[in-house]
Amino acid sequence: MASYIEGALIKDEKLIYTGNTSLWSLAPLIALGLATIWIFGLGLIFWAMAFIRYKTTELAFTNKRVIAKFGFISRQTVELNINKVESIQVNQSIFGRIFNFGTLVISGAGNPQAPIPGISNPMSFRRAFMESQDSAGQANA
Repeated sequence: MASYIEGALIKDEKLIYTGNTSLWSLAPLIALGLATIWIFGLGLIFWAMAFIRYKTTELAFTNKRVIAKFGFISRQTVELNINKVESIQVNQSIFGRIFNFGTLVISGAGNPQAPIPGISNPMSFRRAFMESQDSAGQANA
């Protein structure tokens, strides 16, 4: 089964960088599952929630846009033209700094902010995006 992002690519669009959900961001669900596993298997529900969130969150940028997808049955997507992205903010808690995960907040021209929580290596994503955007800007100049 192809990922949403691979299926959403258009002509001449190339995938540059993909981001992943951090397992550390799912630690509360995993721990809650462990703590409640003895209550009629309730913990399995929390583990299933963590697994679904991990497998159904996709984030990437291409040479044309930033794409994020959340959800399994109901789907929420964020797609911004790479030229319209004004900033990418990284929000990390102390726990997020220690275990290298955080929330990316993508702001676009005329669009509201799009938060993408629980991303592994958010600084690497932001750096790769900024370098790609800078290279594209220099190529167009």
